[in-house]
Amino acid sequence: MVSQRMKSGDSFEREVDEWVDAIPGEVDAATEAVRQRIGRIARQFERVLADVAEDYEMSAGDWEALSVLARGPGDDGLTPGELGRVLGLTSGTVSVRVDRLASSGLVERTNGTDRRQRPVRLTERGHAAWGRATVTRTSTESAILRDCLSEKEIDTLGSLLGTLLARLETEYGPAPRHDMTRGRSARR
Repeated sequence: MVSQRMKSGDSFEREVDEWVDAIPGEVDAATEAVRQRIGRIARQFERVLADVAEDYEMSAGDWEALSVLARGPGDDGLTPGELGRVLGLTSGTVSVRVDRLASSGLVERTNGTDRRQRPVRLTERGHAAWGRATVTRTSTESAILRDCLSEKEIDTLGSLLGTLLARLETEYGPAPRHDMTRGRSARR
């Protein structure tokens, strides 16, 4: 049974006993509650990103690509291969995505040895669209956090999650730097 201290009124609280009882062997219910909640929170933040992306007439995948390019090294852009490695996408998927973003005027191909090696970079319009959408996303997320947590609690949560992330990265290597939609992870 989960301690009263863990009760919060969220979706996992309603399932925790059933969830923990279904796992064979001894399970630390508090650890499982943390893991489940972090995963569910991450998926909810993905929904925020997808909703905002849609408001700006792009997909979450488009936003991911624009984010990688916006935060990438220098103004030269990335080759489609580099973009694919960061996003964990096949060359075919990257090609389709770059074509769509280019036809929307959000990215452009620069000079390169061939189509696969031609770097892709944000256009001024692409950078502006990514910036507006990102400001909306961060404002939405900030409002959600500040609606239920105090400034001190947000700072404490950030610090605690930083400690946990550092431990996980010690064991499993750096986490992907960019937002990733579910089911994919950046290739190392």
